[in-house]
Amino acid sequence: MRKFKGSVPFLDLKVQYSAIRGEIQAAMQRVIESQMFILGPEVTALEAEIAEYCKCTYGIGVSSGTDALLVSLMALGVQPGDEVITTPYSFFATAGSIARLGATPVFVDMDPATLNIDAGKIDAAVTLRTKVIMPVHLFGQMAEMDEVMAVANKHGLRVVEDAAQAIGAEYKGSRAGSIGDLGCFSFFPSKNLGAFGDGGMVTTNDSDLADRVRLLRNHGGRPKYVHGVVGGNFRLDAIQAAVVRAKLPHLDGWTQARQRNAALYRRLFKETGLATGSGPIQLPTELPERRHIYNQFVVRCTQRDELTKHLTANQIGSEVYYPLSLHQQECFQGLGLHEGDYPSSEQAAKDSLALPIYPELTPAMIEGVVSCVRNFYKNPVA
Repeated sequence: MRKFKGSVPFLDLKVQYSAIRGEIQAAMQRVIESQMFILGPEVTALEAEIAEYCKCTYGIGVSSGTDALLVSLMALGVQPGDEVITTPYSFFATAGSIARLGATPVFVDMDPATLNIDAGKIDAAVTLRTKVIMPVHLFGQMAEMDEVMAVANKHGLRVVEDAAQAIGAEYKGSRAGSIGDLGCFSFFPSKNLGAFGDGGMVTTNDSDLADRVRLLRNHGGRPKYVHGVVGGNFRLDAIQAAVVRAKLPHLDGWTQARQRNAALYRRLFKETGLATGSGPIQLPTELPERRHIYNQFVVRCTQRDELTKHLTANQIGSEVYYPLSLHQQECFQGLGLHEGDYPSSEQAAKDSLALPIYPELTPAMIEGVVSCVRNFYKNPVA
């Protein structure tokens, strides 16, 4: 490998912006000139474009990925006393949205190979109080949706896909957000398709659910100032919709670049011998019949915390997703769960590390990351 000198940030949104600055500024100026900042034609247009991209019938723009989860559960009538089955290895919003409605998150451990929920264990977690299954398509690869849907159909349950990290990911030809009753997406700036702030989208093929989400995102008011139900302020800002619309035509190209970067990481790590069966690095598993969009490139590694410090010292960015399994979070201690209840999730929290994967990385930068990792394991910290 070539010797690389220089820093490698974990994510560099400035370089993305510099390439499409004119398109972004024109989109934002269009909204400014219209003086229509809440919902409106930009949001309506984005909803149609995202629905088409995700191969769904309907898209409903909302204020964030978290609010997409929350309003989806509200639309399905989740309430105190209900249970929602999900994974303990995810961003906090997955379980947090369940708890905010007074429902109970019921965790099913993850598959250590894919880091997604172990679909084979879901059926055993179903009780008479179960109302929804919420699989997470973590890091850009979809969960085992055939098994998820089979359990849901068996027990008459609804399915909400947490696809916040998986826009454009595919499972056997179906796009994320198109298989369950509702799909939830995030346009947080660091996502593959990011806004200039918070934003999200709900997708569905069910016209009644689409109408329910639209009602709930605007305080449950219809007509104006008349409220049959209590909703929330989950509206998507027009400026954010315009920014996402400007970026959407570039998304597939960015995804291909992420996939190329992932392939280069795989080749280089294998060439170094670090990713052999007995090596210190375990590469992410990419299953057949999937389109992995690599929102993150997460490896499993020995001496994770020491390696992280080594990378930082050499000006290479990395990130731990996630340092605690959700059942270990202080706010969920009332669930009566303990260390050892979800061993795969707990182990991933100790040894997983995300390396830079953004589209604008150069091959030399990726070689620099792998070289730095190799140097650490050649001279391990005692």
